[in-house]
Amino acid sequence: MHSRSHIQEQKLSYQQSLANQLVTAVIILNKKLAIVYVNPAAEALLNKSIYRLYNTASDVIFANTSINSPRLQQLLTSGQEFTDSDIVIELNEHHRFTAEVTASSVEFNKTPHVLLELKQIDQQKQISLEVFQYQQWLAARDLIKGLAHEIKNPLGGLRGAAQLLSKELNNDQLEYTTMIIEQADRLTNLVDRLLGPNQLPQIQAQNIHVILEKVCQLVSYSNEQKINLLRDYDPSLPPVECDQEKLQQAVINIVNNAIQAIDKKNTITLRTRIASNKTIHGKRIKLAVQISIIDNGPGIPSKIQDTLFYPMVSGRSNGTGLGLSISQTLINQHHGKLSYHSRPGHTEFTILLPLTQQPLNQAPLPQGNIL
Repeated sequence: MHSRSHIQEQKLSYQQSLANQLVTAVIILNKKLAIVYVNPAAEALLNKSIYRLYNTASDVIFANTSINSPRLQQLLTSGQEFTDSDIVIELNEHHRFTAEVTASSVEFNKTPHVLLELKQIDQQKQISLEVFQYQQWLAARDLIKGLAHEIKNPLGGLRGAAQLLSKELNNDQLEYTTMIIEQADRLTNLVDRLLGPNQLPQIQAQNIHVILEKVCQLVSYSNEQKINLLRDYDPSLPPVECDQEKLQQAVINIVNNAIQAIDKKNTITLRTRIASNKTIHGKRIKLAVQISIIDNGPGIPSKIQDTLFYPMVSGRSNGTGLGLSISQTLINQHHGKLSYHSRPGHTEFTILLPLTQQPLNQAPLPQGNIL
């Protein structure tokens, strides 16, 4: 028979090996709530080795979250474990992720410790949010189409009746029928704008940078605040199958929204990159062109973030709320995806356009200010 000490050694060996093999990030804190152990999964998640993390206070990692020192001290005292979802951990401006954190009490060398298990949920959360927003957007589009039908038919009748009536009136009474016709046309145009573009895109292979340079040129004409537009292009991008005018309009709407939301001290950056293994409306896409429109303004108000792409939703008192809704429609027509991430100091709209499997001849890159 094996001795008790031998079995204990084997147990500790397997425990250590198992912790190192786990895909779940594991962090152990001592009674002073300083880090004394992280497994390789935690090192990868936090982007630091155990040698750099050792003896780091937990408040450094979990700053501005619900995983604070008083709560962990209470855990050490009571032994009552807890789990929190949607914990946003921001180690620096370039390393930010969302995790589900489970905290429990464990004992090592007869001393209580805190065991933290972290599961990164950014991808699952993003996919769920995108599916929900896409379904809500489709529902809103169907509702608007139904309302448009019910509104435009009576408007057409009113306009026709006003035209007939104008033939029976004297010239000094025509102002009334003229007003009816003008307001009927105005409402018809509004409904058409709510519906967005109803023509299918004319797809051709296009150099994405030619389109973006045209956007910069057009925006410069109306950029009264003289906000600086920066380019950060990847010159190796292949041509993209798209409708040049529709994609151009989608980007212009986003850039104009950014210009109206920021000050002249801020900047807007147009960035292009290749993105791999992305999910677009539930489908896995191997390669896509990614267009990012980034500004360092105040960010999007939290109260409208969940409904930002709905028609008539705007963060400005004088805004129509149609620009982003139309951009969403245009990108969806390309089987692409329009998404965003916003916080104070950084708002980024991302357009993903799937690349075809067959390579296309690359068009020359336009000359411009490339970072």
